[in-house]
Amino acid sequence: MSRGGRNLSNTSLTPGVVPGRLAAEAYARNFADAAPRLGRHEAMVAADRCYFCFDAPCTTACPTSIDIPLFIRQIATGTPDAAAKTIFAQNIMGGMCARVCPTETLCEEACVREAAEGKPVEIGRLQRYATDGLMAQAGHPFTRAAATGKSVAVVGAGPAGLACAHRLAMKGHAVQVYDARPKPGGLNEYGLATYKTADDFAQAEVDWLLRIGGITLHQGVSLGREVALADLRASHDAVFLGVGLAGVNGLRVPGEDLKNVRNAVDFIAELRQAGDYSSLPVGRDVVVIGGGMTAVDAAVQARLLGAETVTIVYRRGQEKMSASGYEQNHATSSGVRIICNAAPVALHGTGAVTEVEFAHTVDEPGGLRLTDQTFRLAADQVFKAIGQSLVGAPEGLALQAGKIVVDAAGRTTLPGIWAGGDCATGGEDLTVTAVAQGRDAAEDIHASIS
Repeated sequence: MSRGGRNLSNTSLTPGVVPGRLAAEAYARNFADAAPRLGRHEAMVAADRCYFCFDAPCTTACPTSIDIPLFIRQIATGTPDAAAKTIFAQNIMGGMCARVCPTETLCEEACVREAAEGKPVEIGRLQRYATDGLMAQAGHPFTRAAATGKSVAVVGAGPAGLACAHRLAMKGHAVQVYDARPKPGGLNEYGLATYKTADDFAQAEVDWLLRIGGITLHQGVSLGREVALADLRASHDAVFLGVGLAGVNGLRVPGEDLKNVRNAVDFIAELRQAGDYSSLPVGRDVVVIGGGMTAVDAAVQARLLGAETVTIVYRRGQEKMSASGYEQNHATSSGVRIICNAAPVALHGTGAVTEVEFAHTVDEPGGLRLTDQTFRLAADQVFKAIGQSLVGAPEGLALQAGKIVVDAAGRTTLPGIWAGGDCATGGEDLTVTAVAQGRDAAEDIHASIS
C-alpha cells in the first residue's frame, strides 16, 4: 500500500536498503533548485557591491578568464544580455558553471570584498542571472563562420568535448561528436548532484549550445569499440579526446564485493536519471568513503533520499579534503557526519554489508600510516568515492599519472590528436577547467588545420 509516492511501511528507520523512505512532498522539496536565480532587483543590489577592480583578481582566478568586472558592470547598467555574451565568449558553459563551479575557492575567494569584509560579491549567482536570461531567448549569441570544408572528430560529449566542438563549429568547421553514453553532457549530465542542476538543465544547455550549427552528435559510440582512433584520424582533419575518467578506484580491502557496496558515481548517475525519486532504494545507515566533491554529493543525496545516518570517512585530515569548505559545511548542515584520519581495512557482513571497519591513520612525511586502533561503523550501504581513472586509452598516447599527456595547447604526443578535460594532464576534475581546455584546444586545432 502506498500514498503520496511512498511505501507506508518504509521510513528513515526501516532497516536495509529500501525505496520510499519519504513522502512525495519531501522528495520534491529536497531535490528542488538549491540556489534559484536572482530576481532583477536582487541582481542589481548584488552587482552594486562590485568595485570593478582594474586587473581584477577574480578574473585571474577564473580558469576560463571571464572578464568578471565587465559582466557585473553590464548587469549594473541594465544590460544583462550583454553580460551573458561577455561570459559565453570565454565559457560557453557558463550557465552550468554558475551552478556548480566552486566559486568559493576561485573567483569569490579572490574577491577584494572577501578579503576586506569576509563576504565576496556573489559572482556565481550574478553569472547565473545573466546566462539564464539569455539562454531563455530564441536564437544563439554567436554566429557560425562560413564553412571551411574541414572536419574534426570530438570523442566525448562532456564539458571539454562540447566546449571544443562549439568553438570549432563557430570557426566554420564541421564537427562530429562521438559519445559512449545514451545522452550527451558527460559529467554535467551524469556526475553532478541533482539539486545543483534542477529542471534537466544539463540537457537544456546542450540543446542551446548546439544551436550554433555544424555539430553532429553520435550517442552510444565508444572509442575502441564502435570506432577506432586510427579511423577517426584517417577520416578527419583533427581529433580531440575528451573521454573523461570512466574507471573507478577500488578500496582493495576484504569484503569490497559484498552486496550494497557501490561506486558513488553510479549512485549519482542513477539518481540523475531517475524519474521518481521515491523508487530509489537507499540504506538506513550509509557510509561514504572519500573526501572529494563526489563523496559529498553522494552523502548529501543519500540524506535527501531519507537515510537516517550518513557518514563520510576520509583517510587524511579535513584540511586535505578536496571538497571545498563550502561543500563540507553543506554536508554537515544536511546532517552528514564527517570523520577524518581513518581508512577502511575491511567490510563485514554475510552476503550484504553490515559494518565497515576502519583504522585510525597518521599522516607522516613518509606517507599515510595505519595505526592499530580500529573502530566499526554500522552500514547497510557503502559508497566508494576515492577517485576515478582513465580506461581504454588508445595505444601510442603518452600517459603520466594515469592521464593523457598534453602540452599547454592540448596537443598529445600523437600528431593530429588533442585532448582535454579530466582525461588529460592539467585537469582538475572541474567543469570550468574542462571547458577551458576544450576551448583552448579548439583554438589550436583551428590554427593548425586552417
